[in-house]
Amino acid sequence: MPTYRYQVKTSAGELSVGVLSAENAQTCAALLRNQGLHVLALNPVGGAGARANFMSKLREMNTGKPTQKHVLDFTTQLAVMVRAGISLRAALEGIADQTEHAAFKKIIMGLKSDVESGKQFSEAIARKPKLFGPLYMNMVRASEVSGSFGKMLDRIAANIAQQIETKKMVVGAMIYPGVIGGMATGVTVFLLTFVLPRFAAVFEGKEDALPWSTTFLMGLSAFMVEQWPLIIGVVLALAIGLFFFLRTEIGGYWLDRTKLNFPVFRSMFRALYISRSLKTMGELINAGVPMLDTLAITGDISGNRLYKRLWRGVYGSVKEGKKVSQPLAKTTLLPKAVVQMISAGEESGKLGEVLDEVSEYYGLQLKDRIKAVTSMIEPIMIIVMGSVVGFIAMAIILPIFKMSQIVN
Repeated sequence: MPTYRYQVKTSAGELSVGVLSAENAQTCAALLRNQGLHVLALNPVGGAGARANFMSKLREMNTGKPTQKHVLDFTTQLAVMVRAGISLRAALEGIADQTEHAAFKKIIMGLKSDVESGKQFSEAIARKPKLFGPLYMNMVRASEVSGSFGKMLDRIAANIAQQIETKKMVVGAMIYPGVIGGMATGVTVFLLTFVLPRFAAVFEGKEDALPWSTTFLMGLSAFMVEQWPLIIGVVLALAIGLFFFLRTEIGGYWLDRTKLNFPVFRSMFRALYISRSLKTMGELINAGVPMLDTLAITGDISGNRLYKRLWRGVYGSVKEGKKVSQPLAKTTLLPKAVVQMISAGEESGKLGEVLDEVSEYYGLQLKDRIKAVTSMIEPIMIIVMGSVVGFIAMAIILPIFKMSQIVN
């Protein structure tokens, strides 16, 4: 059974510290409260801090940027400790003590200092907007008003966990074709620059008798061998140019539009953006965030400029007094069935519940689309790679076969 070191305040206002064994932190805090004590801090004894070794010391020196995984772990721990009755200041201090990531530990201690100075937790995390994001901040702010801080943290943690899982699935689906395409390109370059030049002496002087495919490949091979510095320079220039182009507003818009129209991938990306947008709207509406703020946040975190423009248009319409479903009826970015369900949710006053159900459905659709994309890419890439290699092989074999017939 784990042991916890506690710091409590008695009914007389005196501070007291000690250790207590319990099944978990919640049970330990409950036992102390039953004794009429106010829990200030509660930390496990003999845990990771006592077992720290050389590798953990190295991890503590980590100065990289905190990730969403760090935010998820932090939110989950904070939710458990708040539900256990531990004060926010003590909970932040306890989490900071157990955090190995140096940069994130500093952030948590900054949150603790802000809370101690009298700021609301939502104000404290608002100082780190890139890390916590508008959805996190607004849900926390709404929970502070409604008094449901612990439950809201659970919902935030579940939402972050789903986002991380979704991102992993999408990235995984994109990595597979990239790896196969890279291998195909590598094999093709190898054949053109190392294999075909070996046959140049065999075909020398017989250019008129060679088929067009062999002539074309031999010319391409010679060009690649002789001009490889130029080719590498052009490829690097194009890659750098594309990188900076995509960082511009026009380039980003072009890429976002391409994602929604590119064969094979478009259904996956549409399901991703619809699920993310509706999930965000549902969470914020259920948390009690005003509709205009909800629409603004939804557009910002939708992940696609076309959807961002869509939700900004809805924001403007709602600001003029129209319903959410009215401008959505004119778009092709959302299926008509989704717009109809949003309209029904507005009429019944249960828009948040409807959005939760629809986003859950599209979350399942996204998983199915990712599986379908992965299963389609494999045979397509095999066919493409086989066709390229086969074309090169036939361009080499056919002339040799014909020449052997002539000799015979």
